[in-house]
Amino acid sequence: MFLSAFAVCQPQQQRGPSTPEERQKALAYIAHFESDPLSPDLKPEIAWVVAWMIEVPDIHSTICSLVQFPKKDKKHSQIPFDAMFLAQTRWAIVHKDDPPDLNGELLAGVEGALRAYEKVIAAFPKDRQPQLDDLLQQREAGTLADWVKQNSGEHCKTQP
Repeated sequence: MFLSAFAVCQPQQQRGPSTPEERQKALAYIAHFESDPLSPDLKPEIAWVVAWMIEVPDIHSTICSLVQFPKKDKKHSQIPFDAMFLAQTRWAIVHKDDPPDLNGELLAGVEGALRAYEKVIAAFPKDRQPQLDDLLQQREAGTLADWVKQNSGEHCKTQP
C-alpha cells in the first residue's frame, strides 16, 4: 500500500522538524496497528505515518530488501511489510537524538514484521511465508540479531 505513497508523496514545501505532538500521534497510530494489524480501518493511519515520515526532516528510516516479502500472492502479504516500516519508524522516533544504529533499527523492523506475521498466520494459516517462518526460528533460537547484522551490510545502505 504505502510504497506507492513514497512515489507520489512529495513534500509541498520544506517544513520544519517534527513536533512532539506529531511524534505522539505517529506512536499512537503505530501502537494501534500493532494491536490489530488485520483491521481494515488502519489504512488512513498508515498513510498518515508514511506521508509524515516523508515530510519531516529530523526522523529517518531505512527501507531495504533485508526481508523478501511476497509479491501479493497472499491476501495479507502487505501486513508484515507495513509492520516492518512502522516498527522502524517507532524505533527512529524513540531514538531520534541517538547516534545512527542501522542494525538496531532493522532489528526492530524485522521483529515488528514477525509479530504481525504471527497474527496473520494465526488467523490465516495458508498465508505462511517460508522466509518469515525461517526468521521466526532465528528469533526463537536467539540468533535474529546476528542474522540482521550479517545481512544488513549486504542489503541495506544508510541514509545520506
